[in-house]
Amino acid sequence: MKLQAGIILLAFSLTAAGAQAKVLAKVNGVEITDEDFKVAMDDIGPGLPAQVQGPERDAYVLDYLIDLKIVARKAEADKMDGGADFLRRMAYQRDKALMEGLFGMIARDATTDAELRKVYNEVSGSQKAEPEIRARHILVATEDEARAAFRRVRGGEDFAKVADAISKDPGSQGGDLGWFTRDRMVPEFADAAFRLDKGQISDPVKSQFGWHVIKLEEKRSKSFPDFEQVKDQVKSYVIQKAQTDQIVKLREAAKIEKAPDAPVAPPSSALK
Repeated sequence: MKLQAGIILLAFSLTAAGAQAKVLAKVNGVEITDEDFKVAMDDIGPGLPAQVQGPERDAYVLDYLIDLKIVARKAEADKMDGGADFLRRMAYQRDKALMEGLFGMIARDATTDAELRKVYNEVSGSQKAEPEIRARHILVATEDEARAAFRRVRGGEDFAKVADAISKDPGSQGGDLGWFTRDRMVPEFADAAFRLDKGQISDPVKSQFGWHVIKLEEKRSKSFPDFEQVKDQVKSYVIQKAQTDQIVKLREAAKIEKAPDAPVAPPSSALK
């Protein structure tokens, strides 16, 4: 009965708030406001296809709200709003809304510019500059083919043109592999490539993919990205940490009792 009274009070509060809101539509006299629209957009918006944007997205959400009202009234007429299952679902949705509201407040409080920069400075300050190179390669099946390619490019032929003509790597135009760090390549290739000086060409190198001839184009130290480049990632990390810390704190203060036959995740569970 307390839950039903709470639902009635909530409905009354929303009706009173709606007096200040902009009416977007009416369904059998019941208003749908811009505030209702925002709630629905927060709920179903993230699940809509990325190509549905702008007015089309807004129209979809409004039509969803209209359908929601119509279907909900039909369910009420069929007396589906008074059973134990319905009340359990309402209680669940109430708890979920409260949790999301608290998490939203935690996210807002935790993501001040000062806090984001503090975390960024801590992480970036602990990172050492990492060597990074840009190289080209020619990939062939046999050592003989690799030595023939080596003689051609050492003899003055354009490395990129030879790579386009004979290399078995379809993913690199002119053999260009772009910039990469040592850990991005298999050890045999990385060891040979990182020993080279700018403009130097390696002897044939064997890896699990075949035989390579490598030319080093450029070297540099890979520095940590600027704050603005990784701000979104930092923000996501800070939000997740703040919310997780709150859950841990609340769990430690709560008295939680699980039944002997309650589900238990295995030790290796990724969800733990």
